[in-house]
Amino acid sequence: MSKKAKSDKKKKAERLKQAKALASGSSPVASSLAGTLVQAARSLRTVQSRLLAECGLYAGQEGVIMLLSAEDGLTPGQLAQKLGVKAPTMTRTIGRMEVQGFVERRASQEDARLTKVFLTEAGRATLLAIEAANAGLERQATRGLSGKEIKGLFKLLEVLEVNLQATAGVQDEEKDDM
Repeated sequence: MSKKAKSDKKKKAERLKQAKALASGSSPVASSLAGTLVQAARSLRTVQSRLLAECGLYAGQEGVIMLLSAEDGLTPGQLAQKLGVKAPTMTRTIGRMEVQGFVERRASQEDARLTKVFLTEAGRATLLAIEAANAGLERQATRGLSGKEIKGLFKLLEVLEVNLQATAGVQDEEKDDM
């Protein structure tokens, strides 16, 4: 066996050992799928918040900028729906981002009753910093994983998401029937 193969095997064994140690922790939450996913998501969001703060953004604001960079002029309701947050949360986020100079609100030209949100030049200037922060975050989160393991992780997480969304849809339908 080559040195590289031995090294890779040793790293994989160490990762398994760490995962088992986490799962057998004293906290019952640490040994559950939900607890482990929630903790991983919290850790990811903490690191992401720190990286985004370096470019003047708060957590959650990067999603607004990324959406508007793909489709400028969305309404606050559209942004809230696409990001999976409630409208009042989005209104506060947009207000904060407007004060920071990243976005501006304008009346719709088609329907003056609607307000649309647009990126400013300062907002567009953060795109590269957001992409760099996200790339750094992914590198840190997947350190020690092979490309194959990362692809497998994505597939597994996508299955979890589909399963959970399907369950949420069924529960919503059951509530409507009551």
